[in-house]
Amino acid sequence: MKDTLLKVWDHLEEFFLIPSLIISTGLIFFQVIMRYIFRNSLSWSEEVVRYLYVWQTWVGVSYAARNGSHLRITMLKDRLPEKAQKVLEVFVAIVWVGFAIFIMIQGLSAVHAIASFGQKSSALRIPMQICYMSIPVGMVLMSVRLIERTIKYLLASEGGSAE
Repeated sequence: MKDTLLKVWDHLEEFFLIPSLIISTGLIFFQVIMRYIFRNSLSWSEEVVRYLYVWQTWVGVSYAARNGSHLRITMLKDRLPEKAQKVLEVFVAIVWVGFAIFIMIQGLSAVHAIASFGQKSSALRIPMQICYMSIPVGMVLMSVRLIERTIKYLLASEGGSAE
């Protein structure tokens, strides 16, 4: 059971990103067929794809943090001694987590504001806070991934194998 939960946690983002990408691609293809062959477009498909794209972007931030694939400039780090590199990595992780917490708070504020207005999407008539909720969800996931990655980095640099 523990192994299954760890495997789900390790691939949480992919469990959302892969199916949502397949659904988005299928809906876009279906919309093109409807528009150019049947001369009738669907109002809801573009909205679904747009909101999936927003969620993919914010969950993708977490995926990139987990894999360490965010854009980085390592020129300074590479010139530092090993101990200073470790300090810099921890400092950068703290700044990233602080930034993520700030964005999460702002995202929650936006979700609250949208919810208080009762705004719904034009085609699907779903509450708009569902779309905006992607911001705090993505930032919480990214924060956890950054902390997890930093701990693994520190354990690995102490001589143990964290990966």
